[in-house]
Amino acid sequence: MDDAIAQHAADRHDVIRVHGARENNLKDVSVEIPKRRLTVFTGVSGSGKSSLVFDTIAAESQRLINETYSAFVQGFMPSLSRPEVDVLDGLTTVISVDQQRLGADPRSTVGTVTDTNTLLRILFSRLGTPHAGPPGAFAFNVPSVSASGAIKVERGAKKAEKVTFNRIGGMCQRCEGRGSVSDLDLTQLYDDTKSINEGAFTIPGYTGGGWNSRLYAESGFYDPDKPIRSFTQRELHDLLHREPTRMKIAGINMTYEGLIPRLQKSMLSKDKEAMQPHIRAFVERAVTFAACPDCDGTRLAEHARASKIRGISIADACRMEIRDLADWVRALDEPSVAPLLSSLRQSLDSFVEIGLGYLSLDRPAGTLSGGEAQRVKMIRHLGSSLTDVTYVFDEPTAGLHPHDIQRMNGLLLRLRDKGNTVLVVEHKPEVIAIADHVVDLGPGAGTAGGTLCFEGTVEGLRAGGTLTGRHLDDRAALKESVRKPTGALEIRDARAHNLQGVDVDIPLGVLVVVTGVAGSGKSSLVHGSVPAGEGVVSVDQAPIRGSRRSNPATYTGLLDPIRKAFAKANGVKPALFSANSEGACPTCNGAGVIYTDLAMMAGVATTCEDCEGRRFDSSVLEYRLGGRDISEVLAMPVSEAEEFFGDGEARTPAAHRILRNLADVGLGYLTLGQPLTTLSGGERQRLKLATHMADKGGVYVLDEPTTGLHLADVEQLLGLLDRLVDSGKSVIVVEHHQAVMAHADWIIDLGPGAGHDGGRVVFEGTPAELVAGRSTVTGEHLAEYVRA
Repeated sequence: MDDAIAQHAADRHDVIRVHGARENNLKDVSVEIPKRRLTVFTGVSGSGKSSLVFDTIAAESQRLINETYSAFVQGFMPSLSRPEVDVLDGLTTVISVDQQRLGADPRSTVGTVTDTNTLLRILFSRLGTPHAGPPGAFAFNVPSVSASGAIKVERGAKKAEKVTFNRIGGMCQRCEGRGSVSDLDLTQLYDDTKSINEGAFTIPGYTGGGWNSRLYAESGFYDPDKPIRSFTQRELHDLLHREPTRMKIAGINMTYEGLIPRLQKSMLSKDKEAMQPHIRAFVERAVTFAACPDCDGTRLAEHARASKIRGISIADACRMEIRDLADWVRALDEPSVAPLLSSLRQSLDSFVEIGLGYLSLDRPAGTLSGGEAQRVKMIRHLGSSLTDVTYVFDEPTAGLHPHDIQRMNGLLLRLRDKGNTVLVVEHKPEVIAIADHVVDLGPGAGTAGGTLCFEGTVEGLRAGGTLTGRHLDDRAALKESVRKPTGALEIRDARAHNLQGVDVDIPLGVLVVVTGVAGSGKSSLVHGSVPAGEGVVSVDQAPIRGSRRSNPATYTGLLDPIRKAFAKANGVKPALFSANSEGACPTCNGAGVIYTDLAMMAGVATTCEDCEGRRFDSSVLEYRLGGRDISEVLAMPVSEAEEFFGDGEARTPAAHRILRNLADVGLGYLTLGQPLTTLSGGERQRLKLATHMADKGGVYVLDEPTTGLHLADVEQLLGLLDRLVDSGKSVIVVEHHQAVMAHADWIIDLGPGAGHDGGRVVFEGTPAELVAGRSTVTGEHLAEYVRA
């Protein structure tokens, strides 16, 4: 019988067909992706990989799933627009595992986001002695509540019966489950040598005779001409803590309230990231955080801490490193909770297997790096019973030592072998090597990218002659000679996090690379021990502070000279060329999109129909500079804008200088108006580096600057680091990329393992000595890399 006839019709749908994808910078890309295989998408940063995988395939799958819900449910969901693509066939349900940081609320921990805490709470509610109550009694986000009242009961005749209601929760009352309490530093609120009328307050908005200061000056509770240090205890209490009191001030009914409760409501309860810079700076100065004295930072009430299993409380269990906790759970043999124990073991073993055994369950989720956050999300899917779904990963090796990448590869293959389609956006040759199928996009970034350069096997990619293919077997050679240090930064007895009394001298005036497996203490050593004072420029991957209106032009200060150049050329005021000021489109207030807040669900953005996403009022777009209007300038990639402002009618030296720095750090493909919220961790870090290039700092500290960089771009970054060192700066880089290690003048290797198995210096010396000795895990991988 003919094979084609023998094959069941349902088994013929074995590819995802994409035809004519035009999302973002994609130029009519058509590609066929095999199902139930591992496909890796490669190409330089900004070549269109994420546009194809996340913005086209994953977005359309999500939109189609949403359409299966009833019209009522859809009313509560984001209305997603169809991606710009002609044909999308053979899609399956997509699960996106991206590098977005997990919630920053202190009550969100590694245990709560993976549901491991839930299993532990049930375990302690069953086996803990003395018995504390149901699982909620061990939950630090459930408060204890008691209430009493009367209810009407009908038993023949109506009568009222008194009832009491109690719910036992595990939340510590003092810190409300946050583990730390905030205190106000009074010296930052006022100068006690002055009186209120002399301007004692140093709080933003309370100076200069406004309503805030008049409220206190004219309240009548104390003498406003008396220095605050001379106040009686009663007067000081009225100034700082008095409960709300209605009164007339200057003939207007107002509520007087003590300074501290007023600040708590107006400033301290708000999200710090959303504050204006001067208010955020004040809050950071005035508020000090300390571990809660009642619960010792465990977030739990006394009864939850007192209940123990074999001498271990739930707080002790959550503080343990996960691999130690896994051993402890394995030793518990209790038939009554056997299914629960097996689920808990499976969950904890997944952490260890994925290389996160060094974390603890009480670690706040917001403190995880992008790579760690992505691997924590993976844990949810590893034990999943779903098959035939499409998993989409965004650089799953970010922040992983070469030693850990082998593990990650194993996990990706396991997901594939369960019958799933795995799509991975990745730059690392070790991951590209395990692909069943490779899709290479490029050839350049931004407008120079967005086309399909190659599709096929890894061997075909090597022979194909594309930029990725040519660089796949690149190996940076060890330096012939290394620079001589000009001094040393002495670190003595460093004990931050898992560091075990580390003594090390970091040489200055050279390129120092700090290496070690994930969790070995690299960031703790560099960020915790290098004083972030004068002359130290620290560039990490923390999210950039700024709203969805912020973009590279506003963040780097580039917009100011551009606005002035436009204003001068057209004889109008600069404020017209700001989408946050007078020139904004009135419909969307200059955001370019209209946001719909969906309360407990993710909000949704739709492009503004009036300005078509340009952000400016149509009258502003009539003003031109060098033949371009302001929205066209903001749509330019950095590389094009650098030429535009470099010479000719639009020549603006101040703007050109900033654009050159952006191009130097490898961000030539970013458009000036791209929202900061859409940048990857590596892009954010390089953007920070570009803004700090002109700083006077003598020591630059970089945290994994190669994250998200294509092999070809790493060379450009190394050239930049060399230029920084040659100009007299000291550069300290925390890095896993072997090309950066080979390029270093001095290597400090931490380990030997992660968590409490790490935190020690296992090697310090030149890369050549590290390779020759092969005494550490890093040494072995680097020797293999340079083929020594």
